[in-house]
Amino acid sequence: MSFSKYLTTAVLVGVVFAGPACTKKAVDETKKDAGAALDATKAGADKAIDATRQAGERTADVTKDIAQRTADKTKDMAGQVADKSKEVAATTGAAVTDGWITTKVKAKFADETVLEGSDINVDTSDHVVTLRGTVPSDAARARAAAIAGGTEHVTRVVNQLVVKPV
Repeated sequence: MSFSKYLTTAVLVGVVFAGPACTKKAVDETKKDAGAALDATKAGADKAIDATRQAGERTADVTKDIAQRTADKTKDMAGQVADKSKEVAATTGAAVTDGWITTKVKAKFADETVLEGSDINVDTSDHVVTLRGTVPSDAARARAAAIAGGTEHVTRVVNQLVVKPV
């Protein structure tokens, strides 16, 4: 046989074997395989969507937790700032001047009816209040000493008030 006869024979054999590959059965199997691949892809996409949704929910939960912890910490810090402010105010109170004490005692005297008609001089030195002058009664003398002694930062009261009826 000649080369062209071999070639023709080979082509005919190829056509005979290739023919069934193009049949309806082959097309149906290809469609079936493509459908299965599409279903698998869709299932994978659904799983990916679910995983993304779950991750988003976890992120939201973590974010809420962080926000709550931040709010709690902020409240705690605000409380600490308030406590520190009170501490500073108390420390500042220790530096209260004698002039402040004198003013405070005199202001308290002004509101007392029992001290009406009194002539009281208030002097303060090292947080010790000295009361001098005249009051109309023993009750007024005692009340003036009590007021001075009850004033913040007063350590002692020297009562030199004289009872002199009006």
